[in-house]
Amino acid sequence: MKVILMQDIKGVGKKDEVINASDGYARNFLLPKKKAVEANTENLSKLQGRNDSKQHKKDVEKENATQIKDKLKNITLTLKVKSGENGRIFGGVTAKEISEELEKQYQIKIDKKKIELKETIKNIGVFTINAKLYEGVVGEIKLNVISQ
Repeated sequence: MKVILMQDIKGVGKKDEVINASDGYARNFLLPKKKAVEANTENLSKLQGRNDSKQHKKDVEKENATQIKDKLKNITLTLKVKSGENGRIFGGVTAKEISEELEKQYQIKIDKKKIELKETIKNIGVFTINAKLYEGVVGEIKLNVISQ
């Protein structure tokens, strides 16, 4: 019997997957516990609609990420920090500070978790930082750290 899984089931399949289950397993376990529905034309068309919706949402997110990447190419983020005589920063510049400054100066929202800093920036200067905006879309942030 062909069924559409409504949730992940270990050893059987993933959510929204169409599988061929034995009649007894489907009638006695999957269907009564609402872990699956029968794969008739109505349910298959609903599944297709859900998949199309998910794909459209992914396409929109990727397009937005590409637009942000293009905006980042044209800007240089300037960050004023307190520093000592030898150019060392008190504390350091973190991904959170970079994210907040991007939003404040250019109205570009990037989650701090997407900004890739191998370690906090502790010197004054110009840095290039990568931001993973979406799967396969990486933007470069030019950061100019200056003393107050």
